[in-house]
Amino acid sequence: MDLEEVVLKAAKEAIVKASISPALDVVGSLRRAYDAESSEAARVQIGAILKNIELATSATSAVCQDTGVPTFFVKLGDGFPIRSKVLSILTDAVRQVTKELPLRPNTADPFTERNPGDNTGLGVPVFDVELFDGDYLQFTYVPKGGGSELPGKAMVLPPGVAFKELPKIVLESVIDAGPMPCPPVIVGIGIGPTLDAAAKLAKKAATLRPVGSRNQNPEVAKMEEALLRAINKLGLGAHGVGGDVTALDVHIEYAYRHPATFALAIVFSCWATRRATATVWPDGRYEVKT
Repeated sequence: MDLEEVVLKAAKEAIVKASISPALDVVGSLRRAYDAESSEAARVQIGAILKNIELATSATSAVCQDTGVPTFFVKLGDGFPIRSKVLSILTDAVRQVTKELPLRPNTADPFTERNPGDNTGLGVPVFDVELFDGDYLQFTYVPKGGGSELPGKAMVLPPGVAFKELPKIVLESVIDAGPMPCPPVIVGIGIGPTLDAAAKLAKKAATLRPVGSRNQNPEVAKMEEALLRAINKLGLGAHGVGGDVTALDVHIEYAYRHPATFALAIVFSCWATRRATATVWPDGRYEVKT
């Protein structure tokens, strides 16, 4: 098997694994939420979620009807032999799994509404590529559903009031979102120099960081924990039926900002936060983890 075939095989495995179950840390968090929840209605909802995950995994079927926008976070070593072909191979993997698993086709032309039927199109899959000094390829596949994308927010605040306003903005965003992003959710918060940079950081915070992880900056970690407590005091609960667990976690990622601006973005990821990471070495070895 040549290296192109290996990358394709690894990508298809990652897409299938990410599509049939939330990441393992998310599943564990949902089980803990079920045990901790005092609302019977919310426990019924979380119990149904866990049963759904069990059935989807055993049947190798998509865990949610919304199989998301195919997104790849790619780390590409400058010594990896087929660098220029990687993105086209990953795109082909999406096409194949869409038909084989199958996945619901979720890409549509915004002007004509034409859907090509294979989860690809102009700008899709979404790729975030990072180059590094190494000889291997690593990519994480994240299919993020539309319901959790709808309530996302991004704005630029005056720096002088930003930290005073931030908790209020986050809590109001959760309230405005209500049941739309299918809680229990993971709330990603991005702070950065520009609107697009903050949004990218928030997306990574919501989808890539394991539940229970904390920012390396101790002050930011304290803010994550405080916001998580505050969100769960709102009482929205699983699927908005009321309860103790509205968010599984809150993650904050940040970058240095311009002195005159404070860009803030909030991204929600639903209970079906799905991701799988594949690593491919030049000799044809690979592994896929969730």
